[in-house]
Amino acid sequence: MGAIARGSLPADLQWARGRFQAWRGRRTAGERIPQSLWALAVQLTNAHGVGRTAAALGLDYYSLKKRIDSPATPRQSGGPSFVELTPPAIVAKQCQLEFDNGSGATLRVQLVGYDAADIEALARGLRDAL
Repeated sequence: MGAIARGSLPADLQWARGRFQAWRGRRTAGERIPQSLWALAVQLTNAHGVGRTAAALGLDYYSLKKRIDSPATPRQSGGPSFVELTPPAIVAKQCQLEFDNGSGATLRVQLVGYDAADIEALARGLRDAL
């Protein structure tokens, strides 16, 4: 079976063949055929049949047939459609208090996530206790 000559193809198949050849010319090794080109090939099979479309576009007959027979061709997405963003970590206020009573006893208190009014009350209470 010989290759289909360019002049014997209908205009829409020639145009699609040009799109496939342009993509093949710039693709990287191992890159899959884009969904838009597959959709174009599937659309052309309605007018020209699977065999003629596959031969004109240089596609595997069975791969094209499988896409036609599937009820809905799944869309390939460029990335995830949902990305969960975690809230930024809130840096809590930190404070370290050190109390020395003069006789050698030292009390160190480290507070995280405090309120300034609470610190003042704590400091007064500890001062009076020492």
